[in-house]
Amino acid sequence: MFEDFRKQIDDSSFPDDQTEAPDLKTKIENTVYFLGMTPAQRFVLASMLLVITILLGVLFLLVTSKIVPPSLY
Repeated sequence: MFEDFRKQIDDSSFPDDQTEAPDLKTKIENTVYFLGMTPAQRFVLASMLLVITILLGVLFLLVTSKIVPPSLY
């Protein structure tokens, strides 16, 4: 009975940690980036879009006279 258990343990289908360890390079190469950009590039793009949106909003408020800049004497 115990011999059968020992045989099952020896013939186990668990992967060997040393032989099937994935390389870090292959993991990095297989990653899929959103629109082909790295996270840093996406952050810069999102920051630029935020600044442009704020500037356009302020310009729109100035054109429609909803806000008036302080006059210089």
